[in-house]
Amino acid sequence: MNVRDAIPGDIPELVRLRQILADRMALDGAFPIESRWQEAYAESLEERLGSSDTAVYVVDASAGGLAACGIGLIFDRFPGPSLPDGRYGYIQGMTTDPGHRRRGHSRAIMGALMDWYRTKGIRKVDLHATSDGEPLYRQFGFVEDGYPSLTWRAPS
Repeated sequence: MNVRDAIPGDIPELVRLRQILADRMALDGAFPIESRWQEAYAESLEERLGSSDTAVYVVDASAGGLAACGIGLIFDRFPGPSLPDGRYGYIQGMTTDPGHRRRGHSRAIMGALMDWYRTKGIRKVDLHATSDGEPLYRQFGFVEDGYPSLTWRAPS
């Protein structure tokens, strides 16, 4: 299996996989879905592919298209006692097409993302997990950090 960097030609497939993830996330909990998110997602991918603060890894499907993908982002915030340089990572959009699951694609992508974070000197990485993905992330050392995860959303 070959994990590779995504290229602009992969964007339609990345959007397709993100829709699969959105549908799966809806099974674990309700969240608002904005209109035109696919276009905004594609534009953002085009802007960020190849930037130093974004890694988008994919596994190709044997019959064409993508079997799986995952995105790593690096953010800056003010330094603090537990994060002296203020930089932290966030993993987003880990998705495997249902026809390609249970073949190690997500594990390979997670390994590549964690290696990328290590080379960038990132010491803290967050993610949100579906119930399907949680066991894999725990195998990579992800734990609950002791603080509640709270979210505010503007009324639509």
